[in-house]
Amino acid sequence: MKRYPSALAAIAAASAIVLAGCSSSGSGPADPSAPVTLTVSAWNLDKTPEFNALFDAFEAAHPNVTIQPVEILADDYPEKVATMLAGGDTTDVLTMKNVTDYARYANRGQLLDLTDFVAELPTDKIAGLEPFDIGGKYAAVPYRQDFWVLYYNKALFDAAGLPYPDHITWAEYSELAKKLTSGTTADGQKVYGTYHHIWRSVVQAVAAAQTGGDQLSGDYGFFADQYALALDLQNSGAALDFGTANTQKINYRSMFETGQTAMMPMGTWYIAGIKAAIEGGTSSVEWGMAPMPQINAGGETATFGSPTAFAVNENAEHVDAAKEFIRFATGGEGAEVLAGIGVVPAYGSDAVTAAFTALPTDELSKATFTEDKEVVLEMPVSEVTSDIDTILEEEHELIMAGQKSIADGIRDAGDRVKNEVL
Repeated sequence: MKRYPSALAAIAAASAIVLAGCSSSGSGPADPSAPVTLTVSAWNLDKTPEFNALFDAFEAAHPNVTIQPVEILADDYPEKVATMLAGGDTTDVLTMKNVTDYARYANRGQLLDLTDFVAELPTDKIAGLEPFDIGGKYAAVPYRQDFWVLYYNKALFDAAGLPYPDHITWAEYSELAKKLTSGTTADGQKVYGTYHHIWRSVVQAVAAAQTGGDQLSGDYGFFADQYALALDLQNSGAALDFGTANTQKINYRSMFETGQTAMMPMGTWYIAGIKAAIEGGTSSVEWGMAPMPQINAGGETATFGSPTAFAVNENAEHVDAAKEFIRFATGGEGAEVLAGIGVVPAYGSDAVTAAFTALPTDELSKATFTEDKEVVLEMPVSEVTSDIDTILEEEHELIMAGQKSIADGIRDAGDRVKNEVL
């Protein structure tokens, strides 16, 4: 497992830089002041404030550039981008939602080689860059560095007379979830003790992070206990069942922001979402953050995380402008913009630290963000990552939907990975 510094420590460890000019290479216009319409892929713009914040700031600093977002539904994003690239799409900047998708596109030669570009950057100030190194080459640069925490609704805990989930075990988490499942919201919706989104990482990545298991190995017995917990929660009614969440395309933000769940494991990117919802008047949730539950009490917190990055399409029409956008978004100016809305940037400086004011003021939330922790990469990167990820996702859905037992799903996942990939 790879140890990364805590997010705030990474932010605070670096100092600001001065943005350089556009790269001289690429297919951009010879006149750097000529009008350019730069296309950038993104997901759910109304629910993901970082995109518009970066786009607006970049356009203000580069008046000749107009950014045209290519918006894609979040749950459809990886496969939609894969389809676009296979069809020769020319979107200039592609957002890499996770390193698994990055490995898939990069290994297919669909992303522009940015190795020389990366060499010009202050890489010692950019957290999360290492996973984008494939054979000594880079095709993306991270602008965000997240890790998973446990969000909780303070009002629901207070109403139940229960203590906040401060460094709890999974057994304690399960007990709390069952106690907190009661009543309905003002809109008549059931209140669940917790909500697990449909992503396989909610079960598999946290199991790997806390047991030392290898998701590329083909041996997945370490998933068993986490699946048993997840299924017990949904079977007891303490968590919304996977089938409903999947078929109805439940939005995890709506679950938390409308008070339909008392707890929710989720990444730190959601801080910005809560901040925007409260400021926009669409939610009044009283929220806090706690460390992810652990297998055993005591000891260092282990969780998982992943950087999010920008890449340039191999078929981009405006390479110079695309590179300059990435330089801006992953550098000091972009980091301050992100920090200002509650997004944890990959780039660190004292100015960025000062700009990050979105956290709740309680000690548990602040400690969750700043304390030392072991953050394991959500999915290891290799030439087989994409194929294994597909298999693990398919078997995850079958287990969670009750179409396979835990034992059968784990066995079949291992057999398929060993026979089809390794």
